[in-house]
Amino acid sequence: MIRSMTGYGKGRAEIQGLSLSVEIKSVNHRYGDVTIKAPRSMMSLENDIKKRISERLKRGKIDVFINQDVCGDTVMVPTLNRPLAAAYINLFEELRTDFAVDGGIPLSLVVSQKEVVTLKEGDLPIESLKECLEIALSAALDSLEGMRVTEGEATCRDMEDKLSGVEQLLALVETRAPHVAVEWKGKLMERLARFAGDIAVDPQRIAQEVAIFADRCDISEELVRFRSHLKQFRGLFNGDDPVGRQMDFLVQELNREVNTMGSKSNDAELTRHVVAIKAELEKVREQVQNIE
Repeated sequence: MIRSMTGYGKGRAEIQGLSLSVEIKSVNHRYGDVTIKAPRSMMSLENDIKKRISERLKRGKIDVFINQDVCGDTVMVPTLNRPLAAAYINLFEELRTDFAVDGGIPLSLVVSQKEVVTLKEGDLPIESLKECLEIALSAALDSLEGMRVTEGEATCRDMEDKLSGVEQLLALVETRAPHVAVEWKGKLMERLARFAGDIAVDPQRIAQEVAIFADRCDISEELVRFRSHLKQFRGLFNGDDPVGRQMDFLVQELNREVNTMGSKSNDAELTRHVVAIKAELEKVREQVQNIE
């Protein structure tokens, strides 16, 4: 099953007052590159997250966004910002001294200052955090993989159509190829006939020249290899493993063979078919760049 490298998925989970949402998006990339943006409380889990993602997504530029939300029953804990409280106390002491104000600094004045006392979520057991993250992450990966499979199937159909067109053009090349040497021999004989009586014609030499030309423009080996590569390429459509790199290699080999055909053809009609094949292979190559 062919998978695209482009996709998007989202998952959400709630456990013990903790709510996590995970979003994953992926685009084309030569290798597997995972970037994670998560709350600081999850920094220790980033390697586990990357490992989990790499087990399911082998290639692509993968961006992961993890957000932590506060549920209604979440326990909130008051926290003292000691450096800020000390700064306010020092400031009030300076004011009392500079302006000769009697009395001490009431505690209520200090704690009423902004962000001196704040509320934050109570720490959850790490196992609960991992469990919540695993549920949300799995849901996001399932969603993303579903999109990658759907797009991969569409890409597969498009490549199959283009390869069918390549095979039709290849059949024209195979039909045309045997006539190239024959027609060249006919043209050679016509040119020699115009000089009849002026020069001596050696039939053996003519046969030798025709044989050399036929060998030079023979593309039978390239046709065999091209069809072999084409068969291997189609065989990758139904595999379960990532096949993008194999497809990329086979497209290069197909282009190599068709380029050789073009350089050896020495025939305008055959060259037109070769150029058309190269154009279709380029479209296939562009699609392959998106395959995992």
